[in-house]
Amino acid sequence: MKITGKELMEIGYAEGKALGVALTLLEKEYAGTQQSEQLTILKDVLANPEAYAGHAKLSALAKELLTPVDDTIALLPEGKPYTTYGAEAIEQGAKDQMNVAVKLPVAVAGALMPDAHQGYGLPIGGVLATRNAVIPYGVGVDIGCRMCLTLYDLPVSMLDENKTALKKMLMNNTMFGTATFKYTKDHEIFARKEFEDIRIVKDLKDRAWKQIGSSGGGNHFVEFGEVNITSAINQFNVNPGRYLALLSHSGSRGLGATIAGHYTRIAMDVCKLPQEAKHLAWLDLDTEAGQEYWLAMNLAGDYASACHHQIHERMAVGLRATPLAMIENHHNFAWKEKDADGNEVIVHRKGATPAGKGVLGIIPGSMATPGFIVMGKGVSTSINSASHGAGRLMSRTKAKQSILQGQVDAMLKDAGVELIGAGLDEAPMAYKNIHEVMKSQEELVEVMGTFMPKIVRMCGDKKFQEAD
Repeated sequence: MKITGKELMEIGYAEGKALGVALTLLEKEYAGTQQSEQLTILKDVLANPEAYAGHAKLSALAKELLTPVDDTIALLPEGKPYTTYGAEAIEQGAKDQMNVAVKLPVAVAGALMPDAHQGYGLPIGGVLATRNAVIPYGVGVDIGCRMCLTLYDLPVSMLDENKTALKKMLMNNTMFGTATFKYTKDHEIFARKEFEDIRIVKDLKDRAWKQIGSSGGGNHFVEFGEVNITSAINQFNVNPGRYLALLSHSGSRGLGATIAGHYTRIAMDVCKLPQEAKHLAWLDLDTEAGQEYWLAMNLAGDYASACHHQIHERMAVGLRATPLAMIENHHNFAWKEKDADGNEVIVHRKGATPAGKGVLGIIPGSMATPGFIVMGKGVSTSINSASHGAGRLMSRTKAKQSILQGQVDAMLKDAGVELIGAGLDEAPMAYKNIHEVMKSQEELVEVMGTFMPKIVRMCGDKKFQEAD
C-alpha cells in the first residue's frame, strides 16, 4: 500500500506543494522501498532540507521545503458594492478603508455612515456584514460603547435654578479615565460564567470590578440637558413636551480594550492579509478562538451597559426622582442578523448604531450642539444602521494645535453650556456639523426629539468651581 498524504501530514508535512512533491518522489524514486524507510527519509528531509539541497533524488523536495510559504489570503479583485451617506463630508482615508473591507473574502455587504472618518481596520462609521466571521477591529477597541438617556418628569428650569446642585451631583457620582470610586457597587454581571470559563476575561475581573460605574476618557461624557420630544414615544408612554434628562456616553473600559487587543493578535496570527487589510483579520465563528471572542465581546457589551445603569441609578438617587424612560443604543459591536434572503450574517457596526425598523436610539452632536432621539426606518442599503454621532472633523492632534481655548469658551457661552473638564481635542469645532449629518441620513431615521446639553462633565484638567 502506498503512503498517503494524511500519513505525511501526521509526521509534520503541511498541505501544499511540498506534500505533492513528496508523494510523487515516493512513487517515482522509492517505489521498492519499505514504507517505514520511506517515512524515515521524508522525516529527515523535513527536519533538515538544507542537507538535501544537492541530493540526486530529493533536491526537488528540499528546494520546495526551503521556499518561503506565502500564506497571505488574497483580497477579492472587486469589492462588494456599498452605499455611502453624506459622501461629500467624508475624508478619503475612510473611503479607502471601506473599499478594502468590502474586498474581504468573507464580506457580504457594507455601508458608510455620514459621520465616518479613518480608523484602524474598518473606518469609524463603517458597517460591514460578513459570513460566519467576526473581525475584532471591525468591532473596535471600546467594545459596546453606548449612549444612555434617562428622561425625568422634572421642570427644565432646574438646569438654571439648581445648576450648582446638579454640578455637584455630576462631580460626586461620575468618574472618568483612570479615576474610580472608593466604594464599588456590586452588579449581577460579575456572576457571569464567562469570568470563569475564558482565561483572558478571568484575569480582567478584578479590574472590571474596580472600574464599574465609571467612564472612559476622550469623548466620553455624562451631562444634564433639556429634551424636547416632538413625536410621542409610545413604547414608553412619553408624550411631546420638554423634559429634564441625563445623557451618558461611555464603553467597556479596560475590559473591552484588553479583549480587543488579545483577540486581534490571535486573528492577525491565523488570518494573514495584505498589508492594507491586516487590521481586518477575522476569526471564524466555527473555531474555538472565534467562539471565545464572541462570548467575551457580548460580556464586554453587557458590562458597558451595567456601567451606564449604575451612573444613572446614582443620579436618580440624587434627583430623588423616578425615571420616565431610559433609551440606550450601542456601537462598536457585532450582531447576528438576517440578510434579505434570510441568511445569517455578522453585522459589524464600528462607530455606527442599529437603525432597524422601530428601533430607538440617540445620535449625539457635540457639547455645544443638540443630539437627536431617533427611530430607525430599517433601510437595507445601510444594513439597518445610522451614524453614532456627528463624527470628527479634525484629529485630536490637529484640534489641539489649531483651536484656542477662548474660541471654545465663547461658543459654550453662546450655547448656554456649563463645562466641567475636557481638553481642546473635544472642542465643538473639532466635530462635523450634526445638522448636516442628520440631513444626510433622513432616509435612515425618523427624529422623535432633541437633547440639548446644559451641564457637561468630561475627562479633563479643568477644575470644578461652584457657580456664583
